[in-house]
Amino acid sequence: MRFTSVPGISFLIAALSLAAQATQAPDTPAPAAQPKDIVGMPPRAAATEYQAQAKAGAFAIGAEFMGHSVPTPEATYNTEEYVVIEAGFFGAPDAKLQISWSDFSLRINNKKEPIPSEPNEKVLHSLKDPEWNPPDAANKKSATSINTGGQGANNNEPPAPVHMPFELQRPMEQRVHKASMPEGARALPQAGLLFFSYRGKPQNIRSLELIYNGPAGKATLTLQP
Repeated sequence: MRFTSVPGISFLIAALSLAAQATQAPDTPAPAAQPKDIVGMPPRAAATEYQAQAKAGAFAIGAEFMGHSVPTPEATYNTEEYVVIEAGFFGAPDAKLQISWSDFSLRINNKKEPIPSEPNEKVLHSLKDPEWNPPDAANKKSATSINTGGQGANNNEPPAPVHMPFELQRPMEQRVHKASMPEGARALPQAGLLFFSYRGKPQNIRSLELIYNGPAGKATLTLQP
């Protein structure tokens, strides 16, 4: 009896495998493209859609004053320690620009020295969600007095600060971080939030100028307080 050699069997298996792949290839769907991580705020249709506009070289910048409000696509928060500007960059089709929050400063009430923009990480600790109501401090204090039989409780002491639960605070911080002005070389249009240290009331602001000094050139945008 004659047996087929091992090399012959290997060749036959390889040929059948290639034939099966060729038959199935046209019907095999291509892997779905993974969506890119979107950062910043959704840019508006044009720079003219913002409160103020200015040219910086071949690019246009639009900006709008948000006061102590911190808008994100999902929700609006607030901060008492910073004022917020929403700004956007626009250019020709396929234009790219190196973007950084550090290219901006804010002049309030015609002061000589403008306030430099700060990274969003510094803002996160002061964020508040107006939709979140902390537990009633008075009820907690009353319950403590009952539990201790009215002994050892100093009624003149202020109630301990109540912090937002981590499971609520973390998503809020992530949303604000994501809505901040993108960093690095970016295809335009791009938009995001800028933060400037200011604890005063927005109604005390009489004049407001957003100053840009970056790779695109220089520009000053006069905003409405």
